[in-house]
Amino acid sequence: MNLFGSLTVAGALLGTFLQPAVAQAATPTTRSLVAYMRGGDIYVSKGATEQRLTTGGTNTRPRWSPDGKRIAYLAGAQLWTMLADGSGKRRLTTRAAAGPSWSPDGKWLAFASLSCSGGPGVYRISATAPKPAAEVLFPRDCRGEDLPDEPALPAPRTGSLTERLRTDDAVAWSPDGKRIAFRGGDCESIYDACLSVGTVAGGGEQTVAAYGGGSYQTRGFAVVPGWRADGAKLTWTAYQEGETKADNQPVHLVEYDPATRAKRTVGGVLDREMAYLDTARGVATAQYRGGSWVMIVGLADGSRVPFRSGSQPSVQPVR
Repeated sequence: MNLFGSLTVAGALLGTFLQPAVAQAATPTTRSLVAYMRGGDIYVSKGATEQRLTTGGTNTRPRWSPDGKRIAYLAGAQLWTMLADGSGKRRLTTRAAAGPSWSPDGKWLAFASLSCSGGPGVYRISATAPKPAAEVLFPRDCRGEDLPDEPALPAPRTGSLTERLRTDDAVAWSPDGKRIAFRGGDCESIYDACLSVGTVAGGGEQTVAAYGGGSYQTRGFAVVPGWRADGAKLTWTAYQEGETKADNQPVHLVEYDPATRAKRTVGGVLDREMAYLDTARGVATAQYRGGSWVMIVGLADGSRVPFRSGSQPSVQPVR
C-alpha cells in the first residue's frame, strides 16, 4: 500500500489526507516486550499491563540489546544502559548523545554527537568496559583525530512535530554489523538535508535520501532510521515540501530496500519512528486520541491497531 498513491492532497502545506481506519479493540498482545517513552520516562509492555522502568522525566529513545536483556536509552541527553527490569542503571557518556543503537554482538553502542568537523558525527562506545571511551566512526576523516570538546547538553526539543524531528540524530546499526544509518554525513556538502548508510570497516558512505541542493528542488528531512531483523529493509521518518503543493508529503514512514534501492511509503499520515515486529508488521508512533500512541501497523494491508500511549518504540528481540 502506497499512502501517497492512494490518498488525496488537499491544498495546505502538509495536505489533508484520509487517515487509514484504526481498529477499536482491546489492547493487543505482542510476542515480545515493546519499550517506549511517555512523559519523559520509559515503559515496557506486551499488551494488557505495562511496567515503568525510569523516573525523572528526562528519559528518551529506549533501544533493546540484541539478546533482549538490556536497554540503552538517553537520560538528560547522555547515554545510559539498564537491565530489562529497570535495574542496574549505568551511565556510559558525559558527552551529549543522540539515538543509540547496539552492535549485533551487543559489545558496542553507536550514538550521534558533535564531530571534529563541527557537524553531527557517529561514535561507538563499549557497552561493558568499566571506563568506556568513545571513538569516532563517521565522518571517516575524524577517525584518529582528537575528540572535540564535549558540547553543552541540549535543551529538550520544542516547537512543532516537524521542527522536533528535523534534527533528530538517532542512528541504526545494521543486523550484520557492517553498516550504520544516520542523519547527515558527507552528503551534507551537496544537499540541505540527507540520510546516509556508512560502512563501519572503511568509513565509506552511501546517500539513501536527500532534500534540497544538487538537482533536488525540495525541502525536508529523513531521520530515525531502523533496520528489519534480517537487514533486508531499512525504514526512516520523512517529510517533504515539494515544488508544488501536489508534491508535499507530511511526516510519514519510508521503507527502503538496500538491494534494489526501491522505496515505498508505509503506515499513515504522521506515523514515525517505526520498529519492526516482524516482516509483516511494525510498531510506530502515531497521532491518536489527541496525542502520541504506539500503533501496530500492517505493512502490507495498512491495518492499524493502537497499542499503548507513548512514542519511540523499540521491540525486544525474540530468542
